[in-house]
This record gives sequence, structure tokens and C-alpha cells, in this order.
Amino acid sequence: MREVELADEEYLDFASMHAGVVLPSKTTINPYYVGLKIWEDLERRFGVDKIFDVRASESDSSFLRNYLTKELVEELDLYLYQKVGNEWRVVEKDHEKIRDLLWQSRTNGGYPVIYVKTDQDQLSGELYLWHAFEGIELDTKYTEKTLPHVQKLWGRNVHLETVLEGRPVLFTCDGKKVNRRFLT
Repeated sequence: MREVELADEEYLDFASMHAGVVLPSKTTINPYYVGLKIWEDLERRFGVDKIFDVRASESDSSFLRNYLTKELVEELDLYLYQKVGNEWRVVEKDHEKIRDLLWQSRTNGGYPVIYVKTDQDQLSGELYLWHAFEGIELDTKYTEKTLPHVQKLWGRNVHLETVLEGRPVLFTCDGKKVNRRFLT
């Protein structure tokens, strides 16, 4: 847009809209802002031709994975935090882990991939689900609140296999309660 001849009011409208879209946030990650910073970094380091090559060959997910550098993670002050006791604390600053978490949040819209296991002959009509674990654990509170609804819809016991603390675990809901047991 810097090279397009716009009337003053058109330029102001564009600038206002653009600023609103890419405005960095103090409480969440604005993906448009992160993307803009990556594009600016690519142009600075490699020139404008690289931008067109990347645009033609990368998806949003691969763009993040391949071009969010350590320097940009530091410049954007990206980190992982969580509540420890009563305080929020920074628990991760490693640029590769931050990049991978952002990338994973783009994969499948950030939702976990869960399959129905088809070899269920021994389960007598019970539903067996399998979480395709890719390094991010399911939220156990959400899982334990969701399984009773799935069980109610299914009408029989529901099982969900996933990974917690690096170990396979099986959640089972019988309609009254959700049990969890580690498989190894």
C-alpha cells in the first residue's frame, strides 16, 4: 500500500483499519501483528523477492514454523506463562518451544484431533476414542466435563485414550463418573 497512490482520506482510512488489525496486544498474541513482523523481517533480511516466494509456497502454519526466528521471539517478547500458586509466572522462554506452541495452535485450529478407534469388538458397543497426541496434553478438567455429555449422547460407556505426564492414560465415563487410569 505504500506504493499505491491514494487520496488523503483513503490513505487515512487504510492506515486506521491496518493499525487496528495489526495492533499488538498486552494480554494476548495478535497473529496478524506476529505475521507482519515476520514479513518485515523477511524483507529486511532477504529483499522483496523472498516475500513473493514465501507467499507462494507457505501455508500459515509452515510460515510460522519456518520463519519465526529466535530474534523475533525475543523482539516480540513472546513467552509461555502459567499460574503457579496465586501468581502468574513465566515458565518458558525457549524460542523453539514458543514457536512450536504457536505452530501447534494453528494446526487444526488449535483443537485436538480425536479419532474413533474402529477395532472395538470387545467393547460391546462402548465408544473408544483416541487422542492424536502431538505434544500438547488435553485439558483434563475440560475432558472430565465433556465426556459425560458424549456418554449421554452415545448411551454407553465412553473411553478416551491420551497422554498425560508423558504416559498413556485412559479416561472412562460410565454416565455417573469419569475415571482415569495410567496404562503403563
